[in-house]
Amino acid sequence: MTTKVLIIDDDQAITDLMSMLLKTHGFDTIATNTGAEGIKFAQDKAPHVVLLDLMMPDVDGWQVCKGIRAFSNVPILILSAINDPAMVASVLDAGADDFLVKPVPSGILVAHIKKMVRRTGSLSPLQQKKIDGVSAKTTAPLLS
Repeated sequence: MTTKVLIIDDDQAITDLMSMLLKTHGFDTIATNTGAEGIKFAQDKAPHVVLLDLMMPDVDGWQVCKGIRAFSNVPILILSAINDPAMVASVLDAGADDFLVKPVPSGILVAHIKKMVRRTGSLSPLQQKKIDGVSAKTTAPLLS
């Protein structure tokens, strides 16, 4: 079993790029471009990690984060182009586990995902060893 990553971002180009990138690093991805569907996918598909954009038109990242926290402790990593300390604090208070500013080098993104999976213990030691063995050599930044 591989690590399932749910990507929630209103920009389809971003979700497509992140899905492609993460698949090359051995992750299984699920992507959606709406916050409401992201909450539903988080509940129905049981991802190991959620990557979440904050600024979305239907249901924003804060609401998605709170919605997921109502039923799950899945690690939530916020990816946002906005780098405001008050906003970072606000979303961490809403239940997010980590925050990275876009564009983020892919190697850093992969390292943060692995760290979150290790901390939650959601994979068996053998599965974790397989994930940790995947190289994070790619350093191209993701689009914002």
